[in-house]
Amino acid sequence: MNIATISDLRASAKRRLPSFVFDYLDGGAGTEAGMVRNTSAFDEIRFKPRMLVNIEKRDLSTTLFGHRWSLPFGTAPIGFCNLMCPGGEEAIARAAVEAGIPCTLSTAGTTSLEDYARFAPQNAWFQLYVSRFDEITNDIVDRTDRAGYEALVVTVDIPLAARRPRDLRNNFSVALKVSPKFVWELVSHPSWSFATVSAGIPKFETMERYMKQTGTKQVAGFVSSQVSGSFDWDALKRLRDRWKRRFIVKGLLAAEDAVHARDLGCDAVIISNHGGRQLDSLPAPIEVIAEIRAAVGPKFPLILDSGIRSGEHIAKALAAGADFCLVGRAMMYAISALGTRGAKLAIEILGDELSRTLAQIGYIDIASLKAAAPIFKAR
Repeated sequence: MNIATISDLRASAKRRLPSFVFDYLDGGAGTEAGMVRNTSAFDEIRFKPRMLVNIEKRDLSTTLFGHRWSLPFGTAPIGFCNLMCPGGEEAIARAAVEAGIPCTLSTAGTTSLEDYARFAPQNAWFQLYVSRFDEITNDIVDRTDRAGYEALVVTVDIPLAARRPRDLRNNFSVALKVSPKFVWELVSHPSWSFATVSAGIPKFETMERYMKQTGTKQVAGFVSSQVSGSFDWDALKRLRDRWKRRFIVKGLLAAEDAVHARDLGCDAVIISNHGGRQLDSLPAPIEVIAEIRAAVGPKFPLILDSGIRSGEHIAKALAAGADFCLVGRAMMYAISALGTRGAKLAIEILGDELSRTLAQIGYIDIASLKAAAPIFKAR
């Protein structure tokens, strides 16, 4: 089929991936109502278009952290990326460099942080899951520093591993278990199976060395055991003091927490509910960004992720108060559907949709869109 939208990429990904892999990518917590709400909340927002505006010359670039990015969005961190497509993380990083946008590697990524920094030396951010062992966290931060990452993104919305019903029903784990159903999934999805078997089951490359140090044999058990329920504001301050470059906190939804992060010396906040993968009843980030913007003031950088599936969604997020967006699942659908070439196409689709949205509502650049905030919520 001809691919025209991110929804098309999702449909193609669903056909190509075994069901247990697609469910890992596509699923959320609880009933998945929160995950659905992330996107439907965007759909409830309407634009106030201005006509008779010369929109021939449009500029989608924007400045964040003193850097001029070609587009007002980057790629979000996604764990176990190379299970969707061998070489997927590298493909996303290289596509981001070509497009002039930032890309973010997850601690649970399947490419080492050192290799990823080489793929995108000026564009790479690293997302940190704080370990329950300080020595592991500190070593990862030091490695990130040595690798030259410009920004450290500390995720704070996983005090406990979530229950994701699709994964539980599929008995999904990183150590793929052979069963009649598993064999059938491989046979009925030959493209994915051949590529994955040829490349080898992906590993958590950044974390592997710590498994050896702690004597852990099962990767899946080790990664889940690293979730720290004791991580608090004091611990965040210690990390802020340790890291000397851009420091971003990911996973805040309350205005009070965003203000606290700002006052602690953080450089930005990512408003996110983890793509609906942690708790069903959390608000969609687009629903709370206006309140958070009012609390932190006009100058403090706010980045939004969760639920973005189109360029119109990005325009709405910017008009609502975001300075920048991160896109996660859309990129995963793309590489799942089309392999490594999909990353470039997803960025192109989102950029083209955003450009056409600006033209349709009468704005020529991101600054004028943000200043006018030409949106309202449908009743």
